[in-house]
Amino acid sequence: MKDKIKVGYVGLGRRGRGVLKKCISQMADVEVAYLCDLSQERMETGKQYLLDQGRSEPILTKDYHNILRDPTVDAVFLMTGWDGRPQMAKEAMLAGKYTGIEVGCAIRLEECFDLIDTYEKTKVPLMMLENCCYGRREMMALNMRELGLFGEIVHCDGAYGHYINDEDTFKNIGEENPPHYRFPHYLNRNCEHYPTHALGPISKVLNLNRGNRMLKLASFATKSVGLKAYATERFGPDSEYAKLPYKHADIINTVITCEGGETILLTLDTTLPRAYYSRNFTVRGTKGLYTEERKVGYLKGMAEPVENNEKEFFEQYDHPLHREYEELGTRGGHGGMDWLVCRAFVESVKAGTNTPIDAYDTVLWMCIAPLSEQSIQNGNMPVDVPDFTNGKWKSREPITEGKYCLDKVCVDKDTKIFHDIE
Repeated sequence: MKDKIKVGYVGLGRRGRGVLKKCISQMADVEVAYLCDLSQERMETGKQYLLDQGRSEPILTKDYHNILRDPTVDAVFLMTGWDGRPQMAKEAMLAGKYTGIEVGCAIRLEECFDLIDTYEKTKVPLMMLENCCYGRREMMALNMRELGLFGEIVHCDGAYGHYINDEDTFKNIGEENPPHYRFPHYLNRNCEHYPTHALGPISKVLNLNRGNRMLKLASFATKSVGLKAYATERFGPDSEYAKLPYKHADIINTVITCEGGETILLTLDTTLPRAYYSRNFTVRGTKGLYTEERKVGYLKGMAEPVENNEKEFFEQYDHPLHREYEELGTRGGHGGMDWLVCRAFVESVKAGTNTPIDAYDTVLWMCIAPLSEQSIQNGNMPVDVPDFTNGKWKSREPITEGKYCLDKVCVDKDTKIFHDIE
């Protein structure tokens, strides 16, 4: 067990800077030895975050290979945009570095097979840093599943319901910076390209890759009018952006079937006006349900109707990790789950164990985009979901138990949530 680890941090866009500032820079057991970005200005900003916390000055580099060549680096955080990230992850694994990869999907299915082949060859852990797996609601559902409160689980819903035309897609257009990295994907692709905030927690609830697996997937796309309508209103009907042939549907629904007989419904909804952000996290079973949309838990025998009883459910069924976390005071972004997913990765590196979101989970979630794209192109026909475990889902190696385990509810009072700078 290492007391401290040395990491390279790649990608200092908005997300990368946020996680560095609010999480990694504040962890005394993590030395950020390198910062890497194509922008010198962003690297200087990241360096200042570290110096403000009294940390040592990192090496700044525009070439992440310099990080991979340093034998003293234990792990890398890949916080770059979607394009090219799987190749970077592959190279990091081949260099023997624990690899934490920010959320996102593959462009091509071959990228997923390439990553899992690299993992099988190297056994170097690869972890998607899916923060929503450590959300309070999602972890409460894990605890409820363990307690048997749902009974036999039958169906799960999840979504990325987030109007991002202003926030991301068109954010920098008209300024010196190029458009957001999502923009070309909305222009050129039509698929469920952002499923993991919902699918990650659902996968853990349904034991996917450990006793259960996905079988088939079918995706259904609406017409694409929201982006053009937005661009016409913002830039004018004669503008370049109003005339572009946006390929991406406004709403995409994806249905997944599982070996255990369960179904999953994923919805991508980012280009039409909506009043609020929602992941619509929902678990349905023979004895009860939880649904984020109405902040309601319902167990057989409870009085009906039930409205917004989430607080009472937290009091009774909060996951032990979040019960401790709430008492200490949450940190980092997105309600504190950014901090927890980073700690989960760091603790795995320190202990030299596999990560709670492992390589098989990572590539399974990444493959949804190319598979849904194929389904839509083929008239919504179902497509097979690859078994990246090659049959091992039936009998995997034992899980790594601990505070941040997502396959079992573990009570771990010894591992600290906070390792503060003195």
